[in-house]
Amino acid sequence: MTALGVAAPERLADLKRRLPTGARLHFSVLALVLVVMAFLPLVVPESALPVAIRTLIFAIMAVGWNLMSGYGGMFSFGHAAFFGVGAYTNAYLLTAFGVSPWIGMIVGAGLSAGVGVLIAYLCLKYKLAGSYFALATFAFAQMFLLVTLNMEFLNKSEGINIPLLPEESWSMLQFDQGSLYYYWIPLVLLGVAVAVSISFVYSRPGQFAQAIRDDPTAAESLGIKVMKYRLIPVALSCAVTAVAGAFYTQYYLFIGPDQAFGLHVSTDAIIPAVIGGIGTIWGPLIGAAVIGPLSAVVAGFLRDPPPFLEFLYGTSGLDIAIYAILLILIVVFLPKGIYGTIRERRRK
Repeated sequence: MTALGVAAPERLADLKRRLPTGARLHFSVLALVLVVMAFLPLVVPESALPVAIRTLIFAIMAVGWNLMSGYGGMFSFGHAAFFGVGAYTNAYLLTAFGVSPWIGMIVGAGLSAGVGVLIAYLCLKYKLAGSYFALATFAFAQMFLLVTLNMEFLNKSEGINIPLLPEESWSMLQFDQGSLYYYWIPLVLLGVAVAVSISFVYSRPGQFAQAIRDDPTAAESLGIKVMKYRLIPVALSCAVTAVAGAFYTQYYLFIGPDQAFGLHVSTDAIIPAVIGGIGTIWGPLIGAAVIGPLSAVVAGFLRDPPPFLEFLYGTSGLDIAIYAILLILIVVFLPKGIYGTIRERRRK
């Protein structure tokens, strides 16, 4: 017992020595943020809970997208493909075989990672980079959309409805409407996603991936296996995004082709990361904190516009226009995003 008691602190001290100072700081900030956010539903109106939950889903998607595009340097415009794979895997396993959503979430993450690695491998093998890689990911997302629309066992365009249980069930990830568990669970999932991001960034594979992002030719000349270390962030990115898709399905109790693979799903992953700061730990979270409430404000504005703007009632696409204007302003005045620009000015 004494030997074990002495060895444990020594192992912990050794882990702290090996963990970079930057990583320890990020983990400390993450713990503080999670604690503060855990109490948020207790101080905001109940009507704001759905907005907070949707914001958390945006944040998980943005963190996932940032792993591939921010740190891996491979801009994806088709992350809906990986979100949809996670969402449909969860929904199909649950409705067809009664598999717990927790297991469906894990299976969906693994399947999505495999799909993403295969797509990225084919693109990289045939030298599709930059805008060509982005277009390829978009093409695959659209292909998945069309395939789903024609698959009988996925109910084609009707989508899959999750059966509503008569009582709460942790194993089936269903709770009463308005339950705070629907907020705390994605908050924990977001914490895990950010922890994965921090661990990857400060790990040896993460350092290699960033070196390849900055100069693949120089990295390869130093003996770094370019293909291997590009596919690692792809796998992590797709898995994290699939988890967001699985939880989305359980929260809304429905998933359809457009909700899973629509173009807006990819933009929901991209925009928060761009606004907050691509290639940063906290940029996607800050961007999601801006976009989530903004989307709710725009939706409410269209439902009940002031008298002098009644012509906007029910207008579709206004939210996209506002996002576009916001993106233009960010690019012009904060080219590295909100957090990225602040971090750079602090360093200077």
